[in-house]
Amino acid sequence: MDTHFRDQLRRLEEVQKHLSLPERVYERLIHPQRSLTVSIPVEMDDGSVRTFTGYRVQYNTARGPGKGGIRYHPDVTLDEVITFSALMTWKCAVVNIPFGGAKGGVRCDATKLSHRELERLTRRYTYEIGLIIGPEQDIPAPDMYTDEQVMAWIMDTYSMMKGYTVPGVVTGKPGFLASSRARKMATARGLVSVLEETARVLSMGFEELRVSIIGFGKVGAGLAEELHMRGVRVVGCADSKGAVYNPRGLDIPRLKEHKKNTGSVTGFKDAGEMSVEELLTKSVDVVVPASVSGQINKTVAERLSARVIVEGANNPTTDEADQILKEKGVFVVPDILASAGGVVVSYFEWVQDLQRYFWKDSEVTERLRSIMKEAFRDVYSVHQKKKVDMRTSAMMVGVGRVAEAISARGLFP
Repeated sequence: MDTHFRDQLRRLEEVQKHLSLPERVYERLIHPQRSLTVSIPVEMDDGSVRTFTGYRVQYNTARGPGKGGIRYHPDVTLDEVITFSALMTWKCAVVNIPFGGAKGGVRCDATKLSHRELERLTRRYTYEIGLIIGPEQDIPAPDMYTDEQVMAWIMDTYSMMKGYTVPGVVTGKPGFLASSRARKMATARGLVSVLEETARVLSMGFEELRVSIIGFGKVGAGLAEELHMRGVRVVGCADSKGAVYNPRGLDIPRLKEHKKNTGSVTGFKDAGEMSVEELLTKSVDVVVPASVSGQINKTVAERLSARVIVEGANNPTTDEADQILKEKGVFVVPDILASAGGVVVSYFEWVQDLQRYFWKDSEVTERLRSIMKEAFRDVYSVHQKKKVDMRTSAMMVGVGRVAEAISARGLFP
């Protein structure tokens, strides 16, 4: 069993101690509802045929259709996909949108595939999982090494299978293909809303915060840009090649341009260069891990100096690290709350696709802020009343809502 899924099960056990759910309900929560493994034969550009392995998991759909991204990565495993589908289940419930949790992936190195090979792989994968996805059943979205173009191919393939255009089968599509406005910045803007609430309850001045962001992709760079526009000092940024730090604050627009031109934040003028591990020991108020799973491990947790962690990536903190952070009194805002902005705006996109009626950017952003702030208050309320850490309180809110739906619906047959 995957280490991350074992962590999930341990966290469920911890939540069960507080919720005392009926055994028949708890038993449903610790098993994925449906796991599909598919073979994906693809004709390569040289005429040869390679077979890839793909997955789609629906962890629980008691609250609505499955929702979750599709990732293309050589290390994708079924256990990993199960783990992330469980996280999506709790995440959707925490922000109280009517979705269950799902996740998908293909074991491949997308960076080594041509545009045409990537399209052929995507279309065949869509065909293979087509029997369990759909706007009323399971709605995929972009994830690691998938993007708007991949979603467009999925939508087109599924639509060809049905014989008519089905925009609601995926979210995160190109803007001109029935997508929601503000989707690209959704996770970053959701993180800002959560950070505002965190600063409020901890009596920290929002604009006085010093923030380090680990990961400078879509989420990390977007968050840095949003915070910079709000006057918040982003003092450190890191990517897979290293980190840069300036205690006076980084010039984020220039850093984004530098990354675009060079492929990394390293080598940026007017900033000290260091390792990611060294950046994490710097004295800051908030660290936002916005890259890969397991980024905050035991070693990092022991050296971390920040007062607050706001998790911008999925599952970035290991179970061991979590225990150390609790002992140190670090206030951790968990991924299932902090990084839920993307799935909230995906929900908006799905609703608009079904209605064939689209909202203005300002409407989307305002509705996102409202949902994220309400979700934070729900979780923080449990944190205060039950005297548990924020991860446990978020899990209690999310798992509790899923359990409530399971209990109300009963068991068929």
